Amino acid sequence: MACLAESAKRGALQLQRRGSALSRALALSRVGQLRARGHLQRKQPSVRPRRPGRKGGGIMELKKDINAVSIDMLLIVHSEKRRAAQGTHSDQQADPSALLQRRGGFQGIGNGVRRWQKLEGNDLHGTQLTVEVHPRDAMPQLLKKFSLAKRLQGDKNGNTRPRQPGGKDAHAYPWDRSSLKSMSLDLRQFEKLDLYASQVTAKSGLDELVSDLLQEAHTDLERVRAIWIWICHHIEYDIAAAQEKDRQAFKPTDILRTQKTNCDGYAGLFERMCRIAGVQCITVPGYSKGFGYQTGQSFSGEFDHAWNAVYLEGRWHLVDSTWGSGLVDTTTSKFTFLYNEFYFLTHPALFIEDHFPDNKNWQLLKPPQSLRQFENNMYHKSEFYNKGMLSAHPETSMIRTVNGKATVTIESCAPTLFMFMLNGKQEHGLLSLRKNGMKLEVYPPTMGTHKLQIFAKGNSDIYSSVLEYTLKCNYVDMGVRLPAELHQPVGPSWFSEQMGIMKPSHPDPIIHTSDGRCSISFSVEEGINVLASLHGDDGPITEETQRRYIFQLHWEKRTELKVQLPHAGKFALKIFVKKRQEPGNYIFVFNYLLCCANTKVNWPMFPESFGNWGQDNELLEPLSGVLPANRNIPFKLKLHGIAKVLVKGQDTWPLTLNHEGYWEGSCSTAGCQEVYVMVLENANHNFYSYILKYKVNAQ
Repeated sequence: MACLAESAKRGALQLQRRGSALSRALALSRVGQLRARGHLQRKQPSVRPRRPGRKGGGIMELKKDINAVSIDMLLIVHSEKRRAAQGTHSDQQADPSALLQRRGGFQGIGNGVRRWQKLEGNDLHGTQLTVEVHPRDAMPQLLKKFSLAKRLQGDKNGNTRPRQPGGKDAHAYPWDRSSLKSMSLDLRQFEKLDLYASQVTAKSGLDELVSDLLQEAHTDLERVRAIWIWICHHIEYDIAAAQEKDRQAFKPTDILRTQKTNCDGYAGLFERMCRIAGVQCITVPGYSKGFGYQTGQSFSGEFDHAWNAVYLEGRWHLVDSTWGSGLVDTTTSKFTFLYNEFYFLTHPALFIEDHFPDNKNWQLLKPPQSLRQFENNMYHKSEFYNKGMLSAHPETSMIRTVNGKATVTIESCAPTLFMFMLNGKQEHGLLSLRKNGMKLEVYPPTMGTHKLQIFAKGNSDIYSSVLEYTLKCNYVDMGVRLPAELHQPVGPSWFSEQMGIMKPSHPDPIIHTSDGRCSISFSVEEGINVLASLHGDDGPITEETQRRYIFQLHWEKRTELKVQLPHAGKFALKIFVKKRQEPGNYIFVFNYLLCCANTKVNWPMFPESFGNWGQDNELLEPLSGVLPANRNIPFKLKLHGIAKVLVKGQDTWPLTLNHEGYWEGSCSTAGCQEVYVMVLENANHNFYSYILKYKVNAQ
């Protein structure tokens, strides 16, 4: 009480009237006990003029109303310097449940005080103010105690502004990969609250809406979360309004009525709702790499975006409800609600990739970045992090080819499927999957500037854009031209194992053959069928015959693909799989790139096989699908569950089963154009099935 007695000797301090609720309080001073008595009422209080000659002194009186509730209030006002000398003793003793929420009003404090909406006036700069509430006609036994922010600042409208961020708010740059958030969060704790908040409807005004939202929110974090979820699920981005040069500011009441706004409106609405909820919040204007952004562009002139900072658990945190609510389709310019968790309490080191505030302090980074750094830094889209990616190389958005090739690698925290597009087409690149990422080698077909986009697939079947590069090429190596049908990924990987193909004989995606032939084998899970096809850019291969240059065999629980190239060049060998018991088409898994520089290569197709050719059959000879005329051709096959085997040309020749389990024999091609292999599955039947077909060269 020493400080109170001292202040009493100096006289009562006067709070100048600025139209705020605070100016309705009564301040009186006594030696040993400062007590204020009066009745709160809705009418404007009368104020006693300041006494001359008493610096800062004055008394305000409140008119009495028989319906009002009597209270006693003790107001203790310290200057900034005095508060610094006294320390934070009063804050430490304050009841945590009764601490005044720093931005907005407190509700339900009892004793007739219903709401303190905001502070107005510029006379409270650098002031600590404490309010104690006591029952009337009683000794000053403390019931409630409220402390304002450490530093109250008034703007031109009289609204209280939060303090600027300081050193404790800043995060060290770069991102340490531990979390996408600026504070430790378990999103599972919000499941019930998110469901509730997303289903709340706006019945009348903001006050009622916020009150409804806070029914399930019990902490500042939960209050902010409920407001964030509601805005992201109910407010639509107004594209037409955003494109107006002389656009008017969106009022929260209008936003609530139309449920449409632009980024300024999103940020303003979020701040207003946080204020009502009693949470410090501020709108931050700045530049953004959002809708319409072009890789490498410069920023100047007026700011194009706005977002928010909220004060939680003693630090500032960043949110963007505009980008959290959905996205705009660049082709149709239509907005789609698509909730994006990434922009809720985003780690500042990640937020800076597409948000540059007008005040560098709101980067919440140490050291802060310059605008030039912001323009030149690599832009990882939110889906890059949402899908578990950690880093990408190169780390600049502009890359140049070396000897006609550019290489991009991505590191991820889990196996991920990727694809790419060069100038809008899935061509001219080799993308191989790794257990924790991918590697992409791109060979632009022409010199100049190219657009390279990289996509990733998460739990859904949709690939999302995660990275964009501007690719500059000053040299084209015509010797590395890739087949247009070479799709991603190339080479076996964790994904092919997941699809049932394991232990490949060729783990690398590229296979070189000097004579135009190769044999590829791998283990296949039980119940999985494999299909392969060969694709080149030119030559005799057509859609009908693209599988005839591959012959599939099975031995010792492995599948073997014998490949014969029709000519020199580069080919895509595609591998498909399908579960035998499930309906539907074969699913593409991966492909190999087959390369042959021998211009003398001119292999014929393999024999055509029919549906009765079993998965476990083996063909040793003849492998060529075209037989010479007027020759005796030896045959050797392994067939399972067969009673008889015949080879039919001009005449019919039976094959015999040897002790090794192979059917052997020969057939003359004289006088015929085609030769068939036929089988009888049951000795009691007379019906033979065709399993193989050969063509005979013309004489």
